Amino acid sequence: MPDDGSEATLRTVEVARRSGYSVQQVRDLERLGVIPTAPRAVNGYRSYAQVHVSALRAYRALAVAAGPVVARRLLRDLRSSTVSDAAATISGLHARLDRERADLLAARAALRAIATEADGGPDRVPDPADAMSITGLAQALGVRTSTLRHWEHEGLLRPDRVTSLRVRSYDLQAIRTARIIAALRGAGYGIGAVRDLVAQLGHDVLVTSDIVDGRLEELGIRTVALLRAGADLADLIGAPRST
Repeated sequence: MPDDGSEATLRTVEVARRSGYSVQQVRDLERLGVIPTAPRAVNGYRSYAQVHVSALRAYRALAVAAGPVVARRLLRDLRSSTVSDAAATISGLHARLDRERADLLAARAALRAIATEADGGPDRVPDPADAMSITGLAQALGVRTSTLRHWEHEGLLRPDRVTSLRVRSYDLQAIRTARIIAALRGAGYGIGAVRDLVAQLGHDVLVTSDIVDGRLEELGIRTVALLRAGADLADLIGAPRST
């Protein structure tokens, strides 16, 4: 800990000013365990320290980077973790964002590949040879056949033909839809969001790709927020462990 007066007590209003929160928000976040419980001075007022300011500033950035629920849990856990475990937790957050970025980039590449493929346009006469079975389509997408059935059950995908033996066949349009769904799922979109996007955009892959670009921009903001939290988190990790 610094020895230049950081141990001096701070009033609630001073903590609020330094952290960018209101006085009531400071008290609420203390109640939620985001910051350590402040001891009471002889006059009954709370006595805060620089560690409370660091925790509040870290929470602000972490709430952007990982969400408020994760941020609250992380800051509570840091106070009882070893330095090694605390550092590993922060490294895990960076790794998670990196995995999300890799998934989004893969989804964008897949969508752009779909957009650039020539399929002869809407007037092309369907060729039965272009159709794929459910097993072939699942293998091409790297998913299970049960996943395709689930998409069908959710109204996302429809085979162009189902024989009396329940054998599914997918034409070019269904294959294209399945590839778009797979890309969006890979980008982290839930079933409901994929359904809405497919319903709104149809096969406009370029617009869909732009939406993934927006997710990448959002991820960049979250990554910067995590970097911004770094110095304050380092102060917290280096502070004396408490319970």
